Amino acid sequence: MPRPVDVPALVAAARDGAPRAVARLISLVEDADPALRDVMAALTGHTGRAHVIGVTGAPGVGKSTSTNMLIRVLREQGKRVGVLAVDPSSPFSGGALLGDRIRMQEHALDQGVYIRSMASRGHLGGLSWTTPQALRVLDVAGFDVVLVETVGVGQSEVEVAALADTTIVLLAPGMGDGIQAAKAGILEIGDVFVVNKADRDGADATVRDLRHMISLGDRTATGLWRPPVVKTVASAGEGAGDVLAAIAEHEAWLVSSGQLRARRIARAADEIESIAMATLRARIGDLRHSHNVETLAAAVVDGATDPYAAADKVVGALT
Repeated sequence: MPRPVDVPALVAAARDGAPRAVARLISLVEDADPALRDVMAALTGHTGRAHVIGVTGAPGVGKSTSTNMLIRVLREQGKRVGVLAVDPSSPFSGGALLGDRIRMQEHALDQGVYIRSMASRGHLGGLSWTTPQALRVLDVAGFDVVLVETVGVGQSEVEVAALADTTIVLLAPGMGDGIQAAKAGILEIGDVFVVNKADRDGADATVRDLRHMISLGDRTATGLWRPPVVKTVASAGEGAGDVLAAIAEHEAWLVSSGQLRARRIARAADEIESIAMATLRARIGDLRHSHNVETLAAAVVDGATDPYAAADKVVGALT
């Protein structure tokens, strides 16, 4: 039997920045614990302060190394940093593989940094459906910046843009040309483009191709944000200041243009929809368990009804 959860005490401890309380709350989120509704209600009114930065890109471009670099320079500025590293789910345990946490061990003893690996649990967008609620926990815990590093799963990874205030897209020379970048849809989602491993041959050409392709898009009109392209060598810490300057410039634009609130409203709408869909899926699962769905499925197979009529009956039963 799961141990009872003292929600008010747990939330109060998290608001004071207690790492164990933060960890416990995120575990409740991941486990979809029955206490989660009370937790989210208790967090209401205490969020909206953290700047959420998504870090995305194809495998091998240096996402974890770049995240590590950003943590270091943000801490030098005195900012508290939370990190959600969304790892591929283990095929054996269903849990995160924890590879990113291994790479960030230099921050393990820093009380101003909290790093948590979350399993994507097979979710194709590169993000666990629980990630928005985990973000809310870190926001309430007083972190100034929350970095969300996603699974490198290519074209489906664009989902991070709906979750972050600022989305950083990482590329590296020699890992595909600008045309491939356009195919992957990253030109639409990036707020800041970072060409990492810029000490390699072809880095300048990658930067030039990116800038050219951005100039062909629809973000050149007055008042719209035009994504900068920054070069870094994350393993050596080079270019970190340029990345932070680009993030700060984008944050200022978000506030002045009203896009920060618009993005957060859209994020909340997506979260509401995800929770509602999860609730409906659970209720449909209950119907299936009681053989109602199987009976309708047999009727479809036997030609006694069609799948749309059967689906209408399922929806009717839910309402």
